[in-house]
Parts: sequence; structure tokens; C-alpha cells
Amino acid sequence: MEFTFAHHLDALASWREEAGRQVHAFGQTLGADDLLDEGLAQVLATLQARLASDQLVVAFVAEFSRGKSELINAIFFADTGRRMLPATPGRTTMCPVELGHDDALPPLLALLPIETRLEAAPLAVLRTQSARWKRLRLDTSQPEQVAQALQELTRTKAVSLEEARALGLAPQAPDAADGGSGPRLRPDGLVDIPAWRHAVVNYPHPLLRRGLVVLDTPGLNAVGAEPELTLSLLPTAHAIVFVVAADTGVTQSELAVWHEHLGGHGPARYVVLNKVDTLADPLLPEAEVQAQITRQCAGVASTLGVPEAAVYPISARQALVARVRQGALADAASSHAGGLAALEDALVSQLLPRRRQVLSELLLGGTATVEAQATRRVADQRRQIHEQLSELREVRGKSAAKVQWTLERLDTEAQEFERCTSRLAALRSVQSRLVGDALQLLSAEQLRTEVQQMQRESTGRMLNLRARKAFSALCGRLRALLQRAGGLGTEVQAMLTASYQQLNTDFGFALAPGAAPAPARALSEIDLIERNYGRYLGLPYALRLGDERQMEQFLRMLLSKLEVIFEHQAHELERWSQIVTVQVDVQLRDRRRAFERRRDTLTRAHSAAGELAGRIAELEAQHRHWERLGEQVHAQAMALRSLALRSAATVDIPLSFPAPERQEPAPLTLVHSAAAGRSRQGAG
Repeated sequence: MEFTFAHHLDALASWREEAGRQVHAFGQTLGADDLLDEGLAQVLATLQARLASDQLVVAFVAEFSRGKSELINAIFFADTGRRMLPATPGRTTMCPVELGHDDALPPLLALLPIETRLEAAPLAVLRTQSARWKRLRLDTSQPEQVAQALQELTRTKAVSLEEARALGLAPQAPDAADGGSGPRLRPDGLVDIPAWRHAVVNYPHPLLRRGLVVLDTPGLNAVGAEPELTLSLLPTAHAIVFVVAADTGVTQSELAVWHEHLGGHGPARYVVLNKVDTLADPLLPEAEVQAQITRQCAGVASTLGVPEAAVYPISARQALVARVRQGALADAASSHAGGLAALEDALVSQLLPRRRQVLSELLLGGTATVEAQATRRVADQRRQIHEQLSELREVRGKSAAKVQWTLERLDTEAQEFERCTSRLAALRSVQSRLVGDALQLLSAEQLRTEVQQMQRESTGRMLNLRARKAFSALCGRLRALLQRAGGLGTEVQAMLTASYQQLNTDFGFALAPGAAPAPARALSEIDLIERNYGRYLGLPYALRLGDERQMEQFLRMLLSKLEVIFEHQAHELERWSQIVTVQVDVQLRDRRRAFERRRDTLTRAHSAAGELAGRIAELEAQHRHWERLGEQVHAQAMALRSLALRSAATVDIPLSFPAPERQEPAPLTLVHSAAAGRSRQGAG
């Protein structure tokens, strides 16, 4: 049975595949006639890679025993006919779990030991070190083996109180803010803590193959205890499903996490009131039971400060039963499955169109860049062929003296053309200097200097909360660096635009620099980091970050996220500068080749009239070919634009629950030995 979310996710995957095929065909067309220079090849390769690897990350957040794993099973894995994640009483997920699919890996469960919390390397780095992870192969032909292997997600280990404190997992008092759901001190003086820090499940489920990544969090205590989860994974998710129980309502710990981590700016958020079947009462009429559910939804909405329509009453267990059985046996459970369909409809109508819109804008931008440069190259080739045809027609039937005069004129024209090289060299020198200045502002050294200044300003001041002021000052300095680097890029663009106009007029080039990369995305990511990381400098975490090791871990994670932002901005600037440089080199090479071909043809023009006529016919055929090629380039670009616009046109459904626009993170990656060369996660 194909459920709503699966059907629409499949449609998105099919659209991405079609877009990828058309981009590949576009590249083949350009490559066949030497129109695909290094810069354009990189643009198309990046576009294809993004279309092929784009992921949709949905994170599920809840306190222990709220039915979160069962909800994941009901939405995404009912068609397997069984529970994929442990969701039986007494067996709860103990560490963050990512479920996804990577074709480069076999089906497996990768587990990162909890002891890695003692190390300096952040999770983004540990992802690339496959030897650090315990791997369990999954035999997808044996469902029982898979289910047994996934029980490892529930494993705990007993450690001393000192070890628990060193890991940041010291037991909390029962009346603590987390409701006492964290590690507990046993009578023998040991502490039960999770055995694993993080888990990645590589599983060939159809939804995961289509680009879905499901993030299952292990209870609200982990949201505060694991900075990587709070500061990296949750903010970079595209949607968060917050699960509360109908029999408890919103607890104090749930309300605290909502306000501190989920209730502000960030990804789209959906609130699920689970276990509504517990409100059933055989002594009450069904209408009164439904009224109780409605009152519970209203109470949850009021407490969290969201519209009542944004709360979805569900019985995940009953919905899973209904979907697994699917027939008459499901009738008893189907009455509680409607809320699940409503949640899926919300994901379909709000989340998936936004994903497609982002990809559509990416496709439109890449297509415009490639078409503009390819069209200029085609026009330049046609113009050069036209010049050759004019010369040959002019000397056809003329004397040797006339041919010699034309040759001399051509040599003079070639010598005049070479005067452009000194101007281009001077222009390139200024471009290189200005781009170098901008890259220095975005360098890792500059970034470390800024973070070290924040660290100095924060030393010894965590408990009086002055570190937040130092952190805000850091974010202000980082914004200034990005804006200055962006200003230098704009300055280079303005200089090139003016110079290229004159060069095009004087020497017949078809140069255009394009727009320099703006820092808007990087600035918005700094804003997001300031909001998310700034929470860790507030009162609830002051004692924790007063510990030197915890503060160092915080700074390492912060630096790691900032490096990704600055590296990406620097890469975009370098790529733009490279495209501009390659464009000049290609047109310079083409013009020199054209001069050589024209001279070669003219030197043989008077030796044989038949050869001259043949050369004219050949050039006329080439002119027609380039004319058809220009039409083909335009047609393929129009087809890509049409595909993108058809996709974007579907994004017209207003959100029932406001979800602010946000920048796209880099996709979450599974652990793989070849991943060392991959870029780290996007900022968030």
C-alpha cells in the first residue's frame, strides 16, 4: 500500500531524477562542441550532485515513552509489515539515530561509542573516521535479524559516578528540569548511561532511497546533554515533529526544551498529541471522548503557543496496526489512524513543496549561468565564421595581389588583437589581488583569531553570563568580515564589467563577469548560529559550561560550524573568480585559433579555386551548425526552466503553522571510509 507521504516523496524523487537527466544531456550537448569549459563543467557537476544527493531530514523529538519510535514506524515503515525501530515497553532508544540510505555502503548499523564524548573531535569529524564506529551488518532478507540488531540502540552500560560526570552524563535529581529522565545513580554507586553516542542505520527502504533521512532523538534529556544534537542536527533538519502524550499533556521538561530549542526560529515544526487511545472510556459516549481529545489539543496548543490546528491527535500504535493489517482486521484500529493521515498531509502540503522550490531555484540559477556563457560562445563562433566567409568571398576570383593584401590586413588585425593581452594581464592582477584580500578575510586563520578573542573575553566569566556578550560581539565581527569580503567581490565585479565592455568593443570579445557571490546565505547562517548557540550561554547551561572541558567542547563545535560557513563562502568566491578567468582564457584561445585558420585558408586561396570553393562551403555548413547548436542550447535551457517552473508552481499552499524561511544545510552523511574528502555538515 502506498501512503500519502511515500507517494509525494516518490514524486519529488522522480522530478529530481528527470532534472538530473536533463542536466546531464545539457552537458553532453555542450561538451560535444567544446562549449563545456572547466567553469561550466563545475557548475553542471555541482547541480547534478545536488539533485542526486538531496535529502529531506525529518527529526522526531520527544520525552521517553511518548511513542516517538512507534510514530516513526507508523509513518515510514508500515509497509514492511513490522516494527523497524524498538518501540515495545521497557525498550527505548538511548542515543540519537539517523536512518538513511547510502548506495556506497551495505545495509548496516554503525554505532559510535559514548566514550568519544571525552575527545576533542566533533561529531562532524568522527563521521569521516569509520574505524571509530562499531559496524553491524544487516541482512535485509531476514527481518528478525534486522530487528535483533536494532535492539542494540537500547543498550546501556554501568560506569562510575566519576566517569559519568566526565562524560557529561551525571545523574540528575528527580526534581531536575529534565524531570529525572536522565541517567540514575544505582544502589551500588554505578550509573547507567547509554552505550552509544550516535547511531547511523543504512537501510535500503524505499523512502530512504528516495532521499529521506529520519532523525530519532533518545528523549529530551539528550537534547540538553548532547550539544551536537542541539546545535547541529536539530537546527539543520528540514522539519521537527514534537511528540507529547495525551495522558500527560505538556510536562515541565517538554516545555523547557520547546522554548529553548524548538519554539523559536528554525525548521518547520509539527506537534503530535500521541496515545489518544488512552483517553477512550467505555463508560463515556464517543462524542464526549472526542471532546476530551479536542480539549487536550487546545491545551497543548495554548501551552506551546501554536495554533490549535497545528496539533495532530494520533494513536501511533493503533495507526501502525491499521496500516500493517490493512484489511478488515484493521477496522478496530482505523478510528485512530485519521490523525496520522492529517500529519502526513501537512508534511506533503507544506514541507515537500518547499524542498522542491529550493531545488527549482537552484536549477533555474545554474541553467541561467550555463546558458548565458554557452550562448556567448556560440555567438562568438558564428561571428568568427562569418568574418572568415566574408574574407574568402571577397578574394574569390581575385588576383594574388588582392589575396596578399588581405593577408597583410589579417596580420595587422592579429597584431592589434595581441595588444589586449597586456590589458588582460593587468586586469587579472588586480582581480587576483582583490579576490586574495577577500579570501584572507574568510580564511581559517582569521576565523580562529576571532574565536580566540571571544574565548579570552569569556574566560572566568561564564557564571556571570558575560560570555553571551562576548559571543554576540564575535557574531558581529564575523558578519563584518563576510560583508567586507562580499564588498570586495562586488568591487571586482564592477571593475570587470566596465573593463569587459571596453574589451568587447575594442577586440571583439564576448566577455561578461556575472554576479559575484553575495554573503546573504552566510549571514543568515551566522544569525541561526547566534540564536542556537547563544542559548548555551544562558542561565540554564551556565554551570555546565563553567566546566573547562565542556567550554572547550562548545568552542570546538562552534569553530567547526563557522569553518564550514566561511569555507563555503570562500569556495563560492574562488569558483566565481575561476569561471571569470577561464572565460577569458577560452575566448582568447578561440580568437587566436580563428586567426590561424583564417591565415591558413587565405594562403591557399589562390592555389586552387576548387579548394577555395570547398572551404567556403565548409564554413557555410559550420555556420549553419552553430546556428542550430545555439537553438538547441536555448531549447534545452528552456526545457530545464520549464521543469523547474512547473515544480515551483506547486508551492502555493499557505502554512497552517508559520515556518520561517531558512537556508539549506548540507545533507547528513552516513559513515563511510571514503567520506574523509567530503565537506562537513552545513552550519546551523
